Amino acid sequence: MASSSRAQFSSRIGFILAAAGSAVGLGNIWGFPTQAASNGGAVFLFVYLLMVFALAYPLLVAELTIGRYGNANPIKSLRSIWPQQRGIAALLGIAGMIAVSMILSFYAIVAGWLFGFLIGPILEAIGFTTAANWLESFSTSRNLILMVVFMIMTIMVVRNGVANGIERWSTRLMPVLLVLFVVMVGYILTQEGAMEGLKMFLVPDFSHFSSGLVVSAMGQAFFSLSLGVCSMMVYGSYLRKDTNIPKTAAQVALLDTSVAFIAGMLILPAMFVAQHNGVEIYNDAGALLDSDTLVFSVLPAMFETMGTGGVFIGILFFVLMVIAALTSSISMLEVPVACATEELQQDRKVAVWWIGGLITIFSSIIVFNFGDMFGLVISLTTEYAQPILGVCFALLVGWIWKRDQVLQEIKEGYPELEQSLFWKIWPWYVRVVCPVMMLMVFFA
Repeated sequence: MASSSRAQFSSRIGFILAAAGSAVGLGNIWGFPTQAASNGGAVFLFVYLLMVFALAYPLLVAELTIGRYGNANPIKSLRSIWPQQRGIAALLGIAGMIAVSMILSFYAIVAGWLFGFLIGPILEAIGFTTAANWLESFSTSRNLILMVVFMIMTIMVVRNGVANGIERWSTRLMPVLLVLFVVMVGYILTQEGAMEGLKMFLVPDFSHFSSGLVVSAMGQAFFSLSLGVCSMMVYGSYLRKDTNIPKTAAQVALLDTSVAFIAGMLILPAMFVAQHNGVEIYNDAGALLDSDTLVFSVLPAMFETMGTGGVFIGILFFVLMVIAALTSSISMLEVPVACATEELQQDRKVAVWWIGGLITIFSSIIVFNFGDMFGLVISLTTEYAQPILGVCFALLVGWIWKRDQVLQEIKEGYPELEQSLFWKIWPWYVRVVCPVMMLMVFFA
């Protein structure tokens, strides 16, 4: 076990906002609305909600439990909760660390694009049209430079530690993000065409239901809640001992899901506002155009049709996107940094730079081989590594949940948990129901 002097979140709200910041990111604002728009809107929403609360929430509790019990980095925490198989436990931790680093490598590229679309309109407004066009057009040099800028931003936050870095910035950025969301949704819903998008998002058409939709919804739920890659595990290790893990996990899951829902209320109506203003969003076959780059094509085109007000709304939107990306990226970088500082006894300020540098190098390789590697890395991490590792962590906690030493550690600070329904059914749920549901989805 790590020493009691280990860094901790200074307050429960600080942890909730930091964990929600980890969960609330491009998965909510870029991934979820795009998936919903491509898969029938409301039908995808309902299946996604089912996956969040039937699968993702128990796995979130599992990861927080492992981190809280081990009170250390993911490798050490997994070893402490499974001492009979320390080697396998360490391999699981290393796998999660590699997976989250690979996610950050493509995440930083996409976040760089967001940064470009944030700065571009500002430069164009003051007359730097050439620079604005460069920032908003796809090129290797643009992708490389903006990715490096975003990685440096992430490194600078993580190097300051838990309370002064991650918690401080999360508690500032998350409220700003939520306020911007509400303002933008309120504005978009007043525009012509918005109600058509809102109807698509809220009124189900079950003709769109398919096994592929279920798989997409499951992957989206895992990606959205940062599961299977040790981010929540390392955040759990910074929790105080009197934290009620199931309750806190529920609050994080609800906040994350609420943001995804609000993002759908923003993006889907915005798509139809764009269509009303002459922007094509679907092809003749009914498929969504530019689904992977929706926020970089359809939405900027819509903002342009709104005149001066559109420029301001566009800037606000991409400010929101950059904030969401940053609160997630700092949680990803924290995983390998926590491992290096504790397993290798390195100073945090040293570890964050060389680890951030290695991820930046791998991200650069993706940039220079974009066509071959970008989609491959996304698929390997979000469709395979996250669900598989997430279930492994849940099973691990489920099988040792009643072991006396683990039981005592988890109960400490809230003994009433033992009498709760959650406490009684959860071990069986993760041992039986979660694996069966996962298998059904994978082989659907």
